Amino acid sequence: METKDILKKLREDNNLTQDQMAEKLLVTRQAVSRWELGETQPNTDTLKIISKEFNISINTLLGSPRTLVCQCCGMPLTEDSMISKEPDGSFNEEYCTWCYSDGKYLYDSKEALIDFLISHMPNPENLTEEDRRTQYDGYLSQLEYWK
Repeated sequence: METKDILKKLREDNNLTQDQMAEKLLVTRQAVSRWELGETQPNTDTLKIISKEFNISINTLLGSPRTLVCQCCGMPLTEDSMISKEPDGSFNEEYCTWCYSDGKYLYDSKEALIDFLISHMPNPENLTEEDRRTQYDGYLSQLEYWK
């Protein structure tokens, strides 16, 4: 889905006219109309306002051009409900809700996360705990949070 279609659907799903949407976002009705026609796109600041006002990530607003992955645990962030939020309610598209919440990281160390993974993730290959720790450590070390 393109940004123009996402914005129009978002407006319609919230039963707003273009005028009402414009008023909510502090822009003109003409700006909303141009977005929905695909003539222009909201600027970065307006995307942030739309994201916060309608509880939708900027990545989703832009048609999900990037595959988001939590930079702490590596989980694919396939739905907005999985994406963490800052204390002000804005999305933090770098982390999942299980690793970062309300401005706080939930794992004090990579070892603590690995301990959690060892106890909660399936082990279909029946690897030893040491091999699993090595495997998780190698993967997690590639993520921004652990570099």
